[in-house]
Formats: sequence, structure tokens, C-alpha cells
Amino acid sequence: MSDQLQKFMFSTAPVRGEIVSLHNTWQEVLTRRDYPAPVRTVLGEMMAACALLSANLKFDGTLIMQIYGDGPVKMLVVQCNSNLALRATAKFSAQFSADALGENVTLPELINASGHGRCVITLDPSNKQPGQQPYQGIVPLSGEDGPLESIAQVLEHYMHHSEQLDTRLWLAANSDRAVGMLLQKLPGDGGIVPHPGELDADTWDRVCTLGGTLSQDELLGEEPATLFRRLFWQENVYHFEPTNTRFECTCSREKVGGMLKMLGREEVDSVIEERGHVEIHCEFCNQRYEFDPVDVAQLFVASALSEGVAPAAGQRH
Repeated sequence: MSDQLQKFMFSTAPVRGEIVSLHNTWQEVLTRRDYPAPVRTVLGEMMAACALLSANLKFDGTLIMQIYGDGPVKMLVVQCNSNLALRATAKFSAQFSADALGENVTLPELINASGHGRCVITLDPSNKQPGQQPYQGIVPLSGEDGPLESIAQVLEHYMHHSEQLDTRLWLAANSDRAVGMLLQKLPGDGGIVPHPGELDADTWDRVCTLGGTLSQDELLGEEPATLFRRLFWQENVYHFEPTNTRFECTCSREKVGGMLKMLGREEVDSVIEERGHVEIHCEFCNQRYEFDPVDVAQLFVASALSEGVAPAAGQRH
């Protein structure tokens, strides 16, 4: 089965749901970086969750999910655009040691050691108006009862406090797949219930209870269609056309060149003098970009010409 996200609506209540299964998309991340098992699990769960949340974007753009703190892992980042193209990465602390991580290390131990960790979700439209800033929501990695123990809890906490939407998430990841299911209670009648019929006020509690019977082994071991039949075979449900997901990194040599131009000629030349070249690695796809002295000179000559400034004689090649 190809990587897919399936949306559905319960016909008797303003409740929507989604199931996503990532195999090839997830493997594209893992072949580029060798993550320790606990980090791999958390990053995979974030990737599934990011796809689930991005599927409801009302604009063409990108959802960026960041979780950061002061544990062995400094930051986890997943990006997903409105076409469900994803990329992900993890950044480690200077003292990070994969050997020191136990198999059963918890999320607070991994990234929220002091209790000051944060979850940041940024919604960045691709066609922003002049002066328009991306929307950003920030919540702590701790709730009223202490540190949140899972990515699902973190995002349920975020949706409740930042979006005022009752949301339940079930997430799992291993070395093969990253999977997830979302249920969300919509305000009012939801506005998109296809066949309202007689509204059932108990639907939300009932389907959440059914979702709560899912084990991680079931999530990882069964296809989404099988899970759906097991859970909701008695419910009246409307299915939308499934959407494919894929891995996609937006880095390019041109973008890296633009970053170097922003640093300025003096700064880049100092790196050239010290190392003989400038080397940049994309943290998402691990692509390596190298600029030698000639590349750098051409980069800044082209920049000067585009701005209508004649380059200095010593910079011509």
C-alpha cells in the first residue's frame, strides 16, 4: 500500500477523523540520518502527527512543528506542506551520547529535562501579503499534572489551548513505519457533515473510547483500512478521497548560495581562508553543498551585477 492519508467524517455528529500511514516517506528520512531508537520513535510520531494536522490547512503553505528543550535532544523539527510533502530532522546537545540513551527513555528525559521545553507550531502561507507574519502557537511540554509523556499528549494539549478544539491522537513509529490517527470534535454542527440525519450527542465519547482500545502493535502492524473496520464498523462514516504523502526537501544550491550572500563577503572569505572552501550540509536531507574560492567569487560578482554595482577588479575571474 502506498503512503496515504485518509480523511473521514461521522455522519451523525460534527466529528472528523484521519488515519495516516508513512512507509516510503519515513524511510527517506531514516536513510539520510541514523537516529537512536528513542529519537527515531519520537520523530516518527511527530511526522505522522504533522501530516494529520497539515491535512486540514485552509491555505497553500507549510506547517512547521518544533519541539525543543534542554535534554539530550535540543530540537525536533518536522515540516509538511499542504500537498503532504514532508521532511524532518533532530538536533542534539553538545553532550549528546547515543550510548547513554536507554531503550525506554521517556519524552521528558529526552528533551524536557528541566521542565522548560516548548512545542511551537508555525503556519506559514506561501502567498503572504506584504508585512504578513506566519501564525505561531507555543505551548509548554508540561500540563497541569506535570510533564507531558508523549507527542500525542503534547499535541492534544496544544490543540486544546491554542485552537480550542477537542482532539485525540494515537501515534506510533518504528524502523519501518510512522502511523497515526486523529479524531477531532468540530464546533457547532461542523458545517461539513455530509448526511446530518439525527445528530448523536454521544458520538464523540464513543469513538474516542473505541480509539483508546488501539495498541501500538496494532497501529504498526495493521493497514489503516483494517484498523478502521475494526474500530468503526458500526458507525455511519463518510470517506474522502485518500491523499498520498511523500518526502521532499526544499534545499538547493541556489538557496545555500543566497544564505552565503546574506552572511556577507567578508564572513565567507574568512571561512575560505581558514578551510579552503565553504561546506554546508542540509540538516533535513544531509545533502552536501561545497563552494570553493572561485564559486564564492562568482556568487558575489553575480550578486553585485544584479544590483547594478560594478565588481572590484580584484574580484574578476
